[in-house]
Amino acid sequence: MDPVGAVEAIDAAAPLITNDIVVFGLIAATLGAIFWLASGPTPFWKKFFAWVPALLLCYFVPAIYNTAGLIDGESSALYNPIASRVLLPAALVLLTLSIDLKGILKLGPKLLFVFCAGTLGIVLGAIVSFQLLEWFWPAAVAGDTWKGMVALAGSWIGGGANMVAMREIYGVDATLFGQFAVVDVAIASTWMAVLLFLANRSQQIDARAGADTRAIDEMRARVSAYETANARVPTLTDLMVIVAVAFGLVGLAHAVADPASAWFKVNVTWAAQFSLDAPFVWVIVLSTFSGLLLSFTPVRRLENAGASKLGTVFLYFLIACIGMQMDFLKLANRPELLAIGVLWMAVHVLVLWAAARLVRAPLFYIAMGSQGNIGAAASAPVVAAAFHPTLAPVGVLLGTVGYATGTVIAYGLGQILRVMAGA
Repeated sequence: MDPVGAVEAIDAAAPLITNDIVVFGLIAATLGAIFWLASGPTPFWKKFFAWVPALLLCYFVPAIYNTAGLIDGESSALYNPIASRVLLPAALVLLTLSIDLKGILKLGPKLLFVFCAGTLGIVLGAIVSFQLLEWFWPAAVAGDTWKGMVALAGSWIGGGANMVAMREIYGVDATLFGQFAVVDVAIASTWMAVLLFLANRSQQIDARAGADTRAIDEMRARVSAYETANARVPTLTDLMVIVAVAFGLVGLAHAVADPASAWFKVNVTWAAQFSLDAPFVWVIVLSTFSGLLLSFTPVRRLENAGASKLGTVFLYFLIACIGMQMDFLKLANRPELLAIGVLWMAVHVLVLWAAARLVRAPLFYIAMGSQGNIGAAASAPVVAAAFHPTLAPVGVLLGTVGYATGTVIAYGLGQILRVMAGA
């Protein structure tokens, strides 16, 4: 191809909007339009949003923008650093400072049981999907495919930091790593969208399944009663203090995260196994811990002025920024890898469902058992908030556990897959 043709090809592939400030405005306008329509200005939209949750559209509409070439979500700075490194930790601070820790503990051991079942489902899913495809589609798992699966396991048990750790440990080829990154986004994002859809119907689903929802119902009722008794119209001072607390602690978390992760990387031999050498993990942990400490102080009263509502706004921007990274057209690029991901996720969901039925756990426990692993701290609170804003901290806590255990469990799974692949 001549130079002029090459330039034209590059231009043709370029998104229509390249300015991140314009993209930010587009996302803000989209979220505003979705929520306005969800308020039911006409009978049509009332019926439409009775079936399609607004939260789901906040995810899928930006994905359509990205797929259509209107924006380039993967190269945009909106997700990283703005949404994931600033808005996410700020949301965690605001959502955890109003946390009802006693209420969360009252959710009981069933939640932990289902969460562990979710982790087991991911391990079994990798083994089962590899074996099935080795029998029926050997080309799908030929060569170093198992290494890519180990990296994906790191992400699905922990998070992005764990996925990168597995890449370094097992020497995953850059191309293969990128292909499994697409599988990660495609399958995990689709499953997250399903959970967001089901969250809107959780009461009906739990009723049909005969699930025990007393602990969650009591927590919701207690929080609602507190809000009714103490809520007030926020003043300008209230809003400024809420913003100061949220972003001030985010700044402090980032200031501590870099030197802390660097120190652990140099001085602690097992730091990588628990992702303690990853600054992002420290940002999430410190933001969550800071908010948790504030929940025992008078700062908790900021919730009366709507602290968690502002935190939820940040989460919705995060949802949109996650969605704008998804390209529907890439789902068909490597069907064999997508087949692995679909089978893998199916086993994970099946194990979760069986565990939940065994202890009569509600749908929320299934969602957290899954997203605490697959979504980690980035999306677990988003899904939890879809059930009720006060439940978001539960997702944060379980997501943090996923970060801590992801590298170790994925490494062990890698040794099993290595043997299965005969490598």
